[in-house]
Amino acid sequence: MRINKSVGFMIHALLALIALIWIYPLIWMVFSSLKTDSEFLTGGLKLMADIPQWGNYKRAWVVGHFNVYFLNSITLSVSVVVVVVIVSSLMGYSLGRVEFPGRKILMGLFVFTLFVPKGYTILPVYLFIKWIGLLNTMAGLILVESSGAHVVFILLFAAFFGAIPKELEDSAEMDGCGFIKTYYKVILPLAMPIIATVAIVQFINAWNSFFVPLIFTLGSPSLKTLAVGMYNFSHKSGTDYSGLAAAASIALIPVLTIFVFFQRYFIEGISGAVKG
Repeated sequence: MRINKSVGFMIHALLALIALIWIYPLIWMVFSSLKTDSEFLTGGLKLMADIPQWGNYKRAWVVGHFNVYFLNSITLSVSVVVVVVIVSSLMGYSLGRVEFPGRKILMGLFVFTLFVPKGYTILPVYLFIKWIGLLNTMAGLILVESSGAHVVFILLFAAFFGAIPKELEDSAEMDGCGFIKTYYKVILPLAMPIIATVAIVQFINAWNSFFVPLIFTLGSPSLKTLAVGMYNFSHKSGTDYSGLAAAASIALIPVLTIFVFFQRYFIEGISGAVKG
C-alpha cells in the first residue's frame, strides 16, 4: 500500500513538473510585462522585474489603442458565438433527430470539409463579402468569422440530440409545438452543457483569430482586434517588447477567465456527447 502511495506521489510530482515547464513561457511573459525593454532582452529566464513598470499596461491600453481593440474583440467573439451556436444546434437537431434521404452523405460531406485548408477558401469569401458591400465592416467580419461547416460542433449537437427520448418530442407535438418550437422550447434547453462547450471553444477561436481580422480590416484600422493590434508594437525603430508582453497579458484575461469559470460545463458537454 505504501509502495502504491509512493508511486502515485512520484507520478503526480512528475506531472506537476511537466505542467510547470509547459506553462513557464506564459508565466514568464506575464512577469515580463512589468520589465523595461533592457530587462526583457537581457534578463534571461529571470521572472521578477527590478522595479515593476506598471506604465507598460497603460501604454498598451491607451497608446497602443487596446481600449478600442478590446471592445472590437469582445463584439466579434460574442457575436460569432451566438451565430455559431444557433446554426450548429439547428444543424445538429436536424441530423440527430430527423431521418431523411441523403443524411449520411451530407454528414460525410461535412466531415470532408475538415480537410480543406481555410486559406484555400479565403479568396472567394473575400470577393463575396466585397460584392455584398460588407468589406471593412464589423458585420462582414462577424459573418466571415462565423462561417464554415463547424463539423465538430454539429456532430456534438447531433450526438446529444440523438440520445434524447422520442417521447419528449411526441409530448411537445401533442401540445401544439411544431418543429422549430419544439427545438427551442423543449430540446435546446436540455443541451446547455453542449452549448457551453461550443461557446467556450468558439469564443477562444474568435478571440485568438488573426488571419481573418487582418484581411478583412485592412481598409478600416479602427476595426482591428487584439490579435491584429499586436502589430502596433513593432515599428521602424524597433519593437516595444515590454509593451507587447503587457498587451498579450491583457488579451489573455478574458480567455483564462471564461475557461476557469466554465470548465465544468466544458467537461460535462464533452462527456455527455460521448455517452450519447
